[in-house]
Amino acid sequence: MRPEIAVLDIQGQFRVYTEFYRADAAEKTIILVNGSLATTASFAQTVRNLHPQFNVVLYDQPYAGKSKPHNIIDRPLTKETEGQILLELIDHFNAEHIMSFSWGGAPTLVALAHRPKRIEKAVISSFSPVINEPMRDYLQRGQQHLGAFDRYEVGTLINSTIGKHLPSLFKRFNYRHVSSLDLHEYAQMHHHINHVMEATTHKQLKAAKRINVPVLFMNGEWDEYTSAVDARLFKNHVRDCHFSTIKNAGHFLDMEHKSACLDSRNALLSFLTPAPEPSRNRYRQVHANHAFAI
Repeated sequence: MRPEIAVLDIQGQFRVYTEFYRADAAEKTIILVNGSLATTASFAQTVRNLHPQFNVVLYDQPYAGKSKPHNIIDRPLTKETEGQILLELIDHFNAEHIMSFSWGGAPTLVALAHRPKRIEKAVISSFSPVINEPMRDYLQRGQQHLGAFDRYEVGTLINSTIGKHLPSLFKRFNYRHVSSLDLHEYAQMHHHINHVMEATTHKQLKAAKRINVPVLFMNGEWDEYTSAVDARLFKNHVRDCHFSTIKNAGHFLDMEHKSACLDSRNALLSFLTPAPEPSRNRYRQVHANHAFAI
């Protein structure tokens, strides 16, 4: 399963690395939005859950992954800018669905609030509109370590908090990735954290009211940082709201163990795939005036 790779020009401002997993029988395309500091590699399992039922699009933000060599990043990107990039990619790939993970929920909400015409459904995973106490502690420690560009502490913090339910192998990969990033990527995450700390629940929910497509909020049962309970605050603000709690799973959902992976896949496909219409029995007359179903 090899993707079609392209580096796209976004309004002459950014160059964005993309991977397009085409499926000949798929009728819909879904675009996946990374969390902070993540790259296309983070969605490897999610691609397997969605392909070949859907065409799947992955991309790296201009400051991250394989987009980095094509951009000069002189200041952090705002969630509004990331939302505009997402809108451009939706148009380019003619995507009908969006799925985000963690921080990727922020620019996804921005994009959805613009009511892109092609989008039919969205999935927002591991995201909530509030900063609870565990999240506040995580963010405050993150501010300290990122401000000091302390690679060891940043990697250790992520694995001991939001990543604590990951298998040990994934934790090693996670630590290796996070502790080897460029300084501007730490500055970008520091900017993300500052924005989250300054944002209010009221502002998040007010923007959500403009969304006019069905949205599934998917959270892990064990995720104390973006909890399923907190995510349900969206129910009075998003017009067509759905919720799924993945049992025995933390923040990283389908990456944590097989059962959580299967449950995540089932939740995604049941939401994104229309239920088949009930079949109607049709009858035809035979010589003895008996009827039977075809």
